[in-house]
Amino acid sequence: MKWSLERKWIASGFGVCLFLMGTASFISYQNATQLIASSDQVKYTHEVMKNVIDIFATLTDAEAGRRGYILYGEQSELKRYDQAMQSLDAKVQKLQQQLADDSYQQQQLTKLKSLIIQRIELSKESINLKKLGKSSFAVQAPLVTKSNENRSQIRETLTKMQAREEHLLQISVRHSQDNIRNRMLIEFLSTFLSFAILLGVYALLYQQLVKRQQAETIQKTLAQEKELSELKLRFFSMVSHEFRTPLSIILGSAQLLAQSNQQWTEEKKLKNLYRIQSSARSINQLLTDILTLTRAEAGKLEFHPELMDLEAFCINLIEDIQFSNQQQHTIKFISQGNCTHAKLDESLLYSILTNLLSNAMKYSLPEGNISLILSCEAQAIFFQVKDNGIGIPLEFQEHLFEPFHRASNVGKIVGSGLGLAVVKKCLEIHHGEIYVNSEVGGGTSFTVKFIQDGTVIVKRKLSSHN
Repeated sequence: MKWSLERKWIASGFGVCLFLMGTASFISYQNATQLIASSDQVKYTHEVMKNVIDIFATLTDAEAGRRGYILYGEQSELKRYDQAMQSLDAKVQKLQQQLADDSYQQQQLTKLKSLIIQRIELSKESINLKKLGKSSFAVQAPLVTKSNENRSQIRETLTKMQAREEHLLQISVRHSQDNIRNRMLIEFLSTFLSFAILLGVYALLYQQLVKRQQAETIQKTLAQEKELSELKLRFFSMVSHEFRTPLSIILGSAQLLAQSNQQWTEEKKLKNLYRIQSSARSINQLLTDILTLTRAEAGKLEFHPELMDLEAFCINLIEDIQFSNQQQHTIKFISQGNCTHAKLDESLLYSILTNLLSNAMKYSLPEGNISLILSCEAQAIFFQVKDNGIGIPLEFQEHLFEPFHRASNVGKIVGSGLGLAVVKKCLEIHHGEIYVNSEVGGGTSFTVKFIQDGTVIVKRKLSSHN
């Protein structure tokens, strides 16, 4: 699969973000490890410093015990000296273990051990002279001088060792601080770059979304234009076909009347005149349907509801339809619910019921039963048109109210496919509803419902008989 440039940029952006996040995480892990090492270094340095101080304190304590014994001859001071010297060896050994990895400190420790041995020898010599009774200043003076020099050297050595540990600790702390600053800088740059890349990816995704929406809009527009073009083609095909048949009848009947004026009987003349009138009515109905749909689509279909006599309207409508019906269908009118008047638009109601009744006659045999039933409830008026004609297949019922759609079982029965579309548009203006119940070969029933305020519906008063 070949990737577009936008997809490559998006994939690269996410890859760079993941790399930066991984790098920041790795550096954070390193810094955390170094912080732990620095903490261990501080602890280690603290222990070394403590041990160095303990050694110096032990030497000082031993020196104090030796001097107390020399000056006062107290055995307790001598014991104090011995205890200090015994503990000194363990502390030196511990310090040697702590400084095993530092060659410089090892050198200083070797020097310290040598100085400690020298100091022990000087202390033993001074104590032995005391035991021999030679404790005079003149006798002890050379030893005191050497002891002071030795003490100074030990202090200097311990100071160097302590300074070395402090220096290493400062280096470790400085290195940790540098790492923390570097980590903060890298994390800031990583966050900034990740945000910038994600923003760029978002911009690309938004651009793709806009392009997709534009493409969908163009596609939808093209589909609408294609559908409109097909509707126009079907419209003009329908118009040319629907107009041609009645016009041909009118033209043929008129020519026959003109050519055979002296030879035809009055009955034949009337028959041709009826054919001309019927064809003219078909053309007029077709033009009326087209005009109604056009006005409805443009939002200019007028709506003027007025209080009307429903029964009289239905009776007059049936008479008009049967007068123009060539097949002489019989339409049965039934009034239920004792309703006489309601507030409706007479012109739109005429279009609705005319189209429903015309379809019922068109798709029924001449001897078929067609009924127009008027009924009412508390807040609704119902008109039902029933026939026992060819019926409508179930798969075509969902497209009944779309222009130019006709069922597959109509055969050669002519029709424009506009009647039910006109019914639907007129009902939408009335805020009415329509229901269909049909079975192939078993007839069709259309029920039209108009919601009415209960105060508008006028019911017939029932008279009582004594």
